[in-house]
Amino acid sequence: MSLSIQNLNSSLPAVPMPPTIGKADSTQGGSFAGYLMDSLKQVNSMQAEANHAVETLSVGGDVNPAEVLTAVQKADLAFRLTMQIRNKLVSAYQEIQNIRI
Repeated sequence: MSLSIQNLNSSLPAVPMPPTIGKADSTQGGSFAGYLMDSLKQVNSMQAEANHAVETLSVGGDVNPAEVLTAVQKADLAFRLTMQIRNKLVSAYQEIQNIRI
C-alpha cells in the first residue's frame, strides 16, 4: 500500500490570512468565525493525515519515512501555532473583562 503525502508539501500555512485586511465582512463574503473554523479543520486534517502516515509506517507499509516525519512535524507546528493563537485570544478576552467602566 502506497501513501502519498505530497499534498502536505504543497499545502498553505495552517492558519490562512483573510484575502484583504480592513474590509467589512459583507464585502469579504466571510466572517472571522468562518476563517477560524476553516483553520481548525485544516489543522485537524493535517493531524489525521500524519496519524495515518505513522500507522502505515508502523505496520510496514510502503511509505517514505522522511515524508512521514515531515507530515508529523507540519502537524505539530500547525497545532502549536493554533494553541498560541488560542492563548492570545483568551488573554485578550481576559484583559477586556478586567476593564472597569
